[in-house]
Amino acid sequence: MVDMAMMGHLGSEVYIGAVALGTVIFNFIYVGFAFLRMGTSGLTAQAYGGRKLQESALLLQRSLITGFLLALVLLVFQWIIATLSFSILSGSELTENLAARYFYIRIWSAPATLAIYSFNGWFIGMQNTRIPMAIAIAENVLNIGFNLLFVLGFDMKSDGVALGTVLAHYSGLLLCIWLFRRHYGRLGKYFNLKQSVNLDSMKVFFRLNVDIFIRTILLVFALSFFTAKSAIYGDTILAINSLLFQFFFFFSYLIDGFAYAAEALTGKYKGAGNSAALKKIVKLLLLHGFGIALLFTAVYAFAGHALLSLLTSQKHILDASAPYLFWLALIPIVSFSAFLFDGIYIGATASEAMRNSMIIAVLLVYLPAYYLFTGPLGNHGLWLAFMLFLASRGISLAIFSPAHIFRIEK
Repeated sequence: MVDMAMMGHLGSEVYIGAVALGTVIFNFIYVGFAFLRMGTSGLTAQAYGGRKLQESALLLQRSLITGFLLALVLLVFQWIIATLSFSILSGSELTENLAARYFYIRIWSAPATLAIYSFNGWFIGMQNTRIPMAIAIAENVLNIGFNLLFVLGFDMKSDGVALGTVLAHYSGLLLCIWLFRRHYGRLGKYFNLKQSVNLDSMKVFFRLNVDIFIRTILLVFALSFFTAKSAIYGDTILAINSLLFQFFFFFSYLIDGFAYAAEALTGKYKGAGNSAALKKIVKLLLLHGFGIALLFTAVYAFAGHALLSLLTSQKHILDASAPYLFWLALIPIVSFSAFLFDGIYIGATASEAMRNSMIIAVLLVYLPAYYLFTGPLGNHGLWLAFMLFLASRGISLAIFSPAHIFRIEK
């Protein structure tokens, strides 16, 4: 949000569009590889619940090795990734050029970003959410500081926010390592390269993560499809939709706090074989999530324009955004159950059902709705398709839950 806010005050929408298009690519890359965090979290939580400390340590090592190899692939093939990405994404020539420069700077954060995913998933699985909180706060405070230095101090504009992100991620990784050594250094004795890459264990790790990867790639496709189709309507609509989307991400990250708790607690009770506690925690999570969604719906409904003005001072964008603000208010109440069920399914390692739910939401709901409604409704049709996508995810996961969550505990 700070990246977008700084670009929104530079006097031209091309900088907003450049960061938006560049972020689309990294959504595919980093969010696509978020299975490192999700898979590590669920498996570690189950090992914790079963009091298997050695297996917990080996899971972290296994995840870090996988992340390093994936990051190496990204760095080696960065030119191919960029070429393919910008052959699909569309924007004005200047916007695309700036987005490409953003990409080639930020791609060097890949090793740190993927390692942080592994550490955060492992910390959450160990029932410790304070450390990921500390890492997130430190990373973002540093990112803001680097943005101010590079964008305002050195006038680097979109290049500056890319470089700031890279430095913030590596700072976050150093903090991860320090906090692990401080709080869990005794588990280092369990690290064993041969055991961590054991064929049977790797099969379980990758079987779970392949389903999560497919699910996540489809999710990123849905989000990126929204941004790519926004660009069709011109730089102003692209800027409006990109700015409004920041509040979708803001709510999703907040509700993800409860989803992460769901991962940790669901996995813990699965590992311990406590189905009664699992049923209770699922009910409490959904109840709290509904309350938070109502609160955010009210805030977005009554303060949408004021919130948007924090991200941009460009009057023509603020004026043009007015017809679309009501979609912002619908996001929390439509999406909260999907986010919470994601955490529950991850903790239960019910990845196949997560994958199937996302296939239904993207291929059978979102894309048909887009092609049906955008013709007569334009950008409103794009937002309607996205809302139906969010709702269908929550509904399908709720339908699948009796067979794939509670049955596992028996």
